[in-house]
Amino acid sequence: MTQLRKRVLDELERRNYSQATARAYVGAIRRFAEYFHRSPDQLGLEHVREYQLHLVQQRKLRPRTIMIQMAALRFLFLKTLRRRYSREDLPLPKERRQLPTVLSREEVARLIDSAGNLRHRTILMTLYSTGLRRSELCRLRTEDIDKDRMVIHVRQGKGGRDRDVPLSPKLLDQLRTYYRSLKRQTGWLFPSIQNKRRDQPITCKTIWHACREATRRAGITKPVHPHTLRHSFATHLLEAGADLCTIQVLLGHTEVRDTALYVHLSTRHLRAVANPLDTLPEAPSSTAESSR
Repeated sequence: MTQLRKRVLDELERRNYSQATARAYVGAIRRFAEYFHRSPDQLGLEHVREYQLHLVQQRKLRPRTIMIQMAALRFLFLKTLRRRYSREDLPLPKERRQLPTVLSREEVARLIDSAGNLRHRTILMTLYSTGLRRSELCRLRTEDIDKDRMVIHVRQGKGGRDRDVPLSPKLLDQLRTYYRSLKRQTGWLFPSIQNKRRDQPITCKTIWHACREATRRAGITKPVHPHTLRHSFATHLLEAGADLCTIQVLLGHTEVRDTALYVHLSTRHLRAVANPLDTLPEAPSSTAESSR
């Protein structure tokens, strides 16, 4: 490990960044250095500008991906190297916010019913019933299922925050059926079935595979991934009358503006607004006749 890499990791640890963020930042800084074949502490703003244009014009990366790269370089220069750059010297790309895909209730039911096996069915039901992120689902342990209070404890979610989400009686029955089917119980709610990882939880790749296979078998043409069930969970809650603050807590959002996105997806809210065309007064019969 180089001295600079250790300094970056130390600064990330001091600020209590997650391991996932640390891996992403270190990887982004490494790729920046490899592009110029020089140590990052020997590079400056002109190199950052050239590299950012390379990511946009040659690599044609999405703004969200470039944003992560630039956030890592901001951390390197401002927090680790302590250079007197402004945040405007290291600009983040403007990201166009697109509305996510949401499944109807009928499509969710078809998706779950099309799961290829008991484990995949339980994974899909848990994602939709709780609104968990896929990484949060991977880390669930048996002791996180609190059947007395009927909640699921989410440990160290995004940003290192804990939260509780309601445990549906229907999901509890499914989890009991699934857990009894396990040949080897390790404490993880969804343990890996690979021999080399028997004492580890499943990976996000397993959850992706469960969604992809069920989508194909259900004949759903919309693009479906694990986060689609999280979006569907929040939208269906809003349509059922839940308020935004409650949904914000259940999703683990720090800002209510992130949760407000689902107002744009809720058909109940869209239908509640009168269409201006429908409010126009009827034209007099004489005017209508003369226009023919």
